[in-house]
This record gives sequence, structure tokens and C-alpha cells, in this order.
Amino acid sequence: MRQTTNTILMIRPINFRMNEQTAVNNYFQEDIAIKNAEINTKAQEEFDTFVDKLRTVGVNVIVESDDKLMDTPDSVFPNNWVSFHNCGDVAIYPMFAENRRKERRDEVFMRLEDEGFKIKEIMDYTSAEEEGVFLEGTGSMILDRINRKAYCALSPRADEDLFIEFCEDFEYLPIIFRANQTTDNQRLPIYHTNVMMCIAEEFAVICLESIDNKKERKNLLKHLRDDGKEIISISEAQMHQFAGNMLQVRGDEDKRYLVMSEAAHNSLTQEQIDKIQSYCPILSSSLETIETCGGGSARCMMAEVFLPKK
Repeated sequence: MRQTTNTILMIRPINFRMNEQTAVNNYFQEDIAIKNAEINTKAQEEFDTFVDKLRTVGVNVIVESDDKLMDTPDSVFPNNWVSFHNCGDVAIYPMFAENRRKERRDEVFMRLEDEGFKIKEIMDYTSAEEEGVFLEGTGSMILDRINRKAYCALSPRADEDLFIEFCEDFEYLPIIFRANQTTDNQRLPIYHTNVMMCIAEEFAVICLESIDNKKERKNLLKHLRDDGKEIISISEAQMHQFAGNMLQVRGDEDKRYLVMSEAAHNSLTQEQIDKIQSYCPILSSSLETIETCGGGSARCMMAEVFLPKK
């Protein structure tokens, strides 16, 4: 079992804009004073450049286009509704925003099967939406696949009981904590764990400042250190530049890269960059429009494919 994969699924946006339904608890989103059509065009340009950069280093990027009829402004973030596992199972998740539920499309599974991947079983957690309970995939959970641990910062989009159910189904040890950010002079829950934390093969990038409870912070650090991870700590200000929203992937000849946005890269100190690059090169791309309107960044745009080949 590996922590990283060479294959990722990405969804090219068609109706990208600021999603009013997610803005209620995603404090990273901001409005920009340009028309939606222009926002979408800029997002497509950022998307295409990002895909080109990944493919240039040998990452196998499967690009599926969004469906124009669906009106799904956040479809560029597929890792929230689906995850693909090496046992052949696929998990699909309950989504907080109603207009995000339309992102779940069978065509995506058909495309992966056409690409030679084997889907054994679909684990469907979406009925939880009827109870107002949500768990938004690898946005809500950070999976340490080698050590079989799953990290989750509880929020309106990450339900504790459902997270534990997922961990039982997929045989992960649940590590639960709360992560907050300062918004309008209040400490409010960070909407997704993957904006404050990233686990790579040999290190973890994490915003420890966001974990207010000392006992929870200590417990999380103990797990990471017991598993031999070097801790690279980022500040809350760096987290707001999406420095926690990173993903390690594999390119040609199994070479590993830590993928992030240009904003995240620019926010890092030289010491942090040196630590990361002692393990693997950084690959970054400008995602300014997607980050500002969507409130998500590079990691959110990549759904890792660990499925076995036929």
C-alpha cells in the first residue's frame, strides 16, 4: 500500500462561480467584482495550466468535463464527493450544499472503467443527507493509508459518527479533533480538514495554531510522530493562503512532488521550503480565481485514484 498515487481525477469547470450555498461556512470564499462568465473563463485557464504542469512531470491526470446542464459551481473540487481505494471500493459522500450533490455522476465511474480501472463496490453514505449529516470525502478527512489512520477536524461538514462509520468500513483508526480560524473576531470551525493539514509519505504540513484544545493537539502530534512523520508547522496566516491544502503525488519514474497553489508556495518561509524539498520538489500553479471564489485550492481539485487495474 502506498500513501501516494500517480493517477488523479480532475473535473474541468463549466459553471464555476462563487457558490452562495457553501459560503455560509466556508470563510475562505470571497466575492470578486467581475461577471460570472469571466470568473468561469479565468478558472478554466487556471485549471488547464495546472493540468499541463502535472502532466509535464508525468502525473496521469484523467480530466472529465463538468456537465453544463447541472449548474454545479464547485464541480472543480471532486475530492469532496468521491474517493477511490486500492481494495477496489469507491466511497461517495453526503454533501452540505444541495447544489453540490449533483456533482455525483455515474459517468465519472464509467470513465475510470474505460481507463482500465476496476471498481468492485460502491460504498454510498449519501443517505445521511436526509438527516442533515455530512462527511465531505478527503476534504473532511486526511487519510494516512500506510498507517491506517484517518484525521478529521469536526465541522458542519464533518460529522463524528459518520466519520467513525467510514473508519470502521475502510479499517482506519479515527483521530478526531477541532480546528478553528479567526473570522470577525470569533473562533469558528474550519470547514475542511484538508485546508489545515496535509500528510505526505515522510512528513506532515499542519496548522497547529488552529487546534485550540491542547490535549487534542498533543494527541494528533503523538500519532504523527509515532509514525515517523516530520512535522512542518504553518501559521494561520499561511493557512489562509492555502498552505495546508497540498497533496503529494507521483510523476515519471515514481518521483514524488508536493503539489500546491502559487499563493501557498509564496506564503512559505525559506526554512519550510527547504524542509519540504529535502523530501521532494514542490510543484505549484496559480489558482487565484479558483481559490478566491471557490474557497478551495490545489488539493481540493485532485481526487486520487488508487483503484486496481483490470
